[in-house]
Amino acid sequence: MAERSVAERYVIGVDYGTLSGRAVVVRVSDGVELGSASLDYAHAVMDTRLTSGPLAEAGTPISLAPDWALQVPSDYVDVLKSAVPAAVANAGIDPAQVIGIGTDFTACTMVPTIGDGTPLNELPAYADEPHAYVKLWRHHSAQPHADRINDLAFERNESWLPRYGGLISSEWEFAKGLQLLEEAPAVYHRMENWVEAADWIVWQLTGRYARNACTAGYKGIWQDGEYPSSDFLGALNPDFASFVTEKLEHEIGQLGASAGTLSAEAAAWTGLPEGIAVAVGNVDAHVTAPAAQATEPGQMVAIMGTSTCHVMNSDHLAEVPGMCGVVDGGIVSGLYGYEAGQSGVGDIFAWYVKNQVPAAYSEKADALGLSVHQYLTNLAYERPVGDHGLVALDWHSGNRSVLVDHELSGLVLGMTLTTRTEEVYRALLEATAFGTRTIVETFNDSGVPVTEFIVAGGLLKNRHLMQTYSDILRLPISTIASEQGPALGSAIHAAVAAGAYDTIRDAAASMGKVNRAVYTPNTEAADAYDALYAEYQELHDYFGQGVNEVMHRLRAIKRAATRAAEPTGVLS
Repeated sequence: MAERSVAERYVIGVDYGTLSGRAVVVRVSDGVELGSASLDYAHAVMDTRLTSGPLAEAGTPISLAPDWALQVPSDYVDVLKSAVPAAVANAGIDPAQVIGIGTDFTACTMVPTIGDGTPLNELPAYADEPHAYVKLWRHHSAQPHADRINDLAFERNESWLPRYGGLISSEWEFAKGLQLLEEAPAVYHRMENWVEAADWIVWQLTGRYARNACTAGYKGIWQDGEYPSSDFLGALNPDFASFVTEKLEHEIGQLGASAGTLSAEAAAWTGLPEGIAVAVGNVDAHVTAPAAQATEPGQMVAIMGTSTCHVMNSDHLAEVPGMCGVVDGGIVSGLYGYEAGQSGVGDIFAWYVKNQVPAAYSEKADALGLSVHQYLTNLAYERPVGDHGLVALDWHSGNRSVLVDHELSGLVLGMTLTTRTEEVYRALLEATAFGTRTIVETFNDSGVPVTEFIVAGGLLKNRHLMQTYSDILRLPISTIASEQGPALGSAIHAAVAAGAYDTIRDAAASMGKVNRAVYTPNTEAADAYDALYAEYQELHDYFGQGVNEVMHRLRAIKRAATRAAEPTGVLS
């Protein structure tokens, strides 16, 4: 439908990423983005030491064990105070013309709070307690707890387990909640709400707590209106039996609905009118699908950044091995929304550049006015497919799909004394594309065909990488026509919540942006990549399907050595 009023109106979309938050001002009538601003989180990601709290301020921060990843919730509020008013100023609009605001968040990112929404880390008694802080999506140390949940669910034939491809992840609400109970019971019992950050930030905007249907379904094991039973949870730990009723269960808000209106306090933070609509929270990946006009069955959207999340709609329910979930209406109403993903993509490339690239490469890149990433890419693609003689596994941050195992690790095979830096870099780029092909083929084989592949996120700027994905997938690659896909998607939801459009599909048709088939497969390269992909599959099954448990054993050795080296002040 057409936008209802000829008067120009605007909405704000706020995207909370892993390292920063960004706001964009969007025109309701056509989705034109008029201004944006971002803010880096002051505490970034705390994955080795707790850099917040009195001990950190005194210069004796608490050390964190491997696989931890924490954040400080006040950093999220700072985005509202800084990036939102800056985006409005950059857009040059009258704030009085803003009719709604929508937000999205990384998931599963959990905030432990007391009853009024105050995070536990803001209570003086818990300011130096790591378990009182936000557990970021990539906090993977709850893997043993996820394993127990999976084993018990399989043993009991729990009806919800197939909805998650047969395995739930250590990243999700229940695994992290069980870890909290068993490693810090005093913190767990003081906590009154176990809140997705996507819902916590909406709570700050409105003064009202509502869970969103997206994170509840994909990360909170909420299926067909029910959570796992207290009987199931009590079998994991007797004190966990009341987890849902005491810590988690709350009103569920539907996507595109209004969660409430902007409070006076939040209006003062943002400079926006008090009382405007605030959309129900959402996940950064899922909210991007409407921004890319991917609201029909078969359109898979890959949001490629530090990690990659793959989302798509289908008109029927199926069991897809290793999927992160399937939720009725999880992306748009009336269709089943599927999710899969890769835990590390851009993070892998960044790790390699930061830790493995000789200084000479940085100096040459600087001389040419290029980033190290672009310089390595240019060098790597001077040679034909397979010339490097390498194949890699993209598991540096574990495997989210289809193996759902964060105890796995990265691997590069085929290195010799003549292997060059850029060749390893290219092998890592290719490995992430092979990981995506594994996901796409799993969906196809399960009766949920992928008919279009659309890329959003910062990595779409790398043209060589996009062509590699097209060749390896043997699919055309479309790209979102926005540099702020999640924020645009949140703005689309804000427009629906404010009543400017009837449905998300309607709003996406007018406000979404996509460039169709920007990249198409090169047959010769695709044939060559097929040979490499066959080797990737061999390694994938050998190390990932239990044939060789060396990666798991190395993780255990690493944890034991860490505890031995720092016996005090380190969380195991």
